[in-house]
Amino acid sequence: MILLEPNSFVLEETLLARFTSEKPEIVDITLVDFDNVIYHVQTSAEQRTVLNLSVEMKYYDEVRAYGAEDILRREYGDYLVPTVNPQYQFTLQFNLEQLPADKAALAKHVSLIKRNVLASSFVRAFEYWESQQEGAGPLMATHYRDSEAIYVQAQHDRVTVIFSTLFKEEVDRVLGKVFLQEFVDARRQASIQNAPQVFYSSREPPLEIRHLPDLRQDESVGYVSFVLFPRHFANEEAREKTISQIQLFRDYLHYHIKCAKAYMHSRMRMRVKEFLKVINRAKPDRVTAASDKRTATGRYMRPHLRQPTSPQQGESDW
Repeated sequence: MILLEPNSFVLEETLLARFTSEKPEIVDITLVDFDNVIYHVQTSAEQRTVLNLSVEMKYYDEVRAYGAEDILRREYGDYLVPTVNPQYQFTLQFNLEQLPADKAALAKHVSLIKRNVLASSFVRAFEYWESQQEGAGPLMATHYRDSEAIYVQAQHDRVTVIFSTLFKEEVDRVLGKVFLQEFVDARRQASIQNAPQVFYSSREPPLEIRHLPDLRQDESVGYVSFVLFPRHFANEEAREKTISQIQLFRDYLHYHIKCAKAYMHSRMRMRVKEFLKVINRAKPDRVTAASDKRTATGRYMRPHLRQPTSPQQGESDW
């Protein structure tokens, strides 16, 4: 099983290569991350020592309402610049001649930009819980993929996170239902009682979002609810770990579905090969003209059946 990291590894490697390069070069690289996020790393011929990182997120307008700009200013305030290309929502600019000493740490921190932006609704929900207000907080929806969304809502004693996931193939629906049901059943084990509660429903949305319009209610969609208790976000370390891990839920789910399909396909191919070997061994040997033996005169040598011996005198034919 692979271990997915919350940061973009390819973005980290690309930035680190540019940060540690002895000779600035003209760069124009486009990278794609999970959830249709696009990074554009670029330097111009006139200013090779100035590196621009532009980010495109289709759901940025939604997370902006939950405080995404405040998180960007807090994490990358020194590097934020106005965006020139309207295709991208925000841009970070780096002067390659004025970078900090620990360039690897800077590249690592910048590669977490998608995680930090998507964490805005979680941070807002945790702040609502800290305020100890009565009743449920606002329902925050982030449509981070086509026909899929993350819903976060805080209450006075918990935070509920709901994933809507879409299965485009019948096999994916069957395997996904098995995996998601296992999430629910595994929670009953005594060794993982501290894990968040998990609820899965197919086709029918949970009560928290049932009032929303335009929700899909067919066999191709499933809803997974995580109930986070204060122990999962009471301190800063637990809060950051919870946000990083729960964001990767959808990626892990579809990764395991693809691995299960690949394993079953490999087993089926292996079984077909074994069946073909059995069939090939069952074929009778064909007698051809080349296998017949001939005498010196050219006549064929045919095997003759042995003639039965006549019974001896005095013996009965019976």
